[in-house]
Amino acid sequence: MSDLPHFERRSRNQVMPLMNDLFGDHLCELQMFDDGHFRAIFHADYFQIQPGNDTPSKSQWGSLKKRLKRRDRRAFVFKTHGELNCPDSADKCYFLDFGFFTDW
Repeated sequence: MSDLPHFERRSRNQVMPLMNDLFGDHLCELQMFDDGHFRAIFHADYFQIQPGNDTPSKSQWGSLKKRLKRRDRRAFVFKTHGELNCPDSADKCYFLDFGFFTDW
């Protein structure tokens, strides 16, 4: 974890419009962490899963990361992403961790 950059402190209210723009109704929860990074938890139906697959492709994850970086060029997206249970139901959700560079 020591190799991570220092993140700019942004309030949840500053980040929510960006997440709503990115995920729309698929956004389930936005979590904040002490080091200044965030975790977006979103419903699995955000991705259109190809027939024969049960998870998003590497390309779909890459496209999501690029979309976030296009919306805020200071965004740092963690390599780790994945699947978890939705906080508000037993449905499947995915998560994406990100922060914002302090000095650009």
